Amino acid sequence: MSSLPISQEGYKLMKKELESLKKQRPEVSEAIRLAREEGDLKENGGYHAARERQGLMEARINFIESRMHKYNVIDMNNLGGDKISFGATVELEDVESGEKKRYTLLGPDETGFCKGGVSIQSPVGMAILGKQLGDEVVIIVPRGRVEYEILSIEFNGPAFSAE
Repeated sequence: MSSLPISQEGYKLMKKELESLKKQRPEVSEAIRLAREEGDLKENGGYHAARERQGLMEARINFIESRMHKYNVIDMNNLGGDKISFGATVELEDVESGEKKRYTLLGPDETGFCKGGVSIQSPVGMAILGKQLGDEVVIIVPRGRVEYEILSIEFNGPAFSAE
């Protein structure tokens, strides 16, 4: 079993989402029951929509529950160092174009909570993990190979709020 890093804030949000989805179960079941009472299920759009909603919701619940025991919850206030690791906010410069990008390395299940968040399992995350200030890295992206120089590495604590 491999562990998945996640910030305390990300863990709280995942837990909150799971609780919210579970609270919606009775409402969705009731919608299915009411739609079923309308008669012919073959042409009952309300029934099919409620069943689809239930399927998506249950899939998300199962996904989150399957991940909860794998999480390695990390306090981002205690991170630091001179190498890029989970929780680092990194500024990169495209060596060819001079374009600058800023990313915060997060766990794969929490990048959507943070503008500029990138998963440590993404091509960018994997390429810069363990690198230091001034290092150059080549990242394979959809448009091809891009070479970046690492301009800064910061550990600023939580990247987003769980509230």
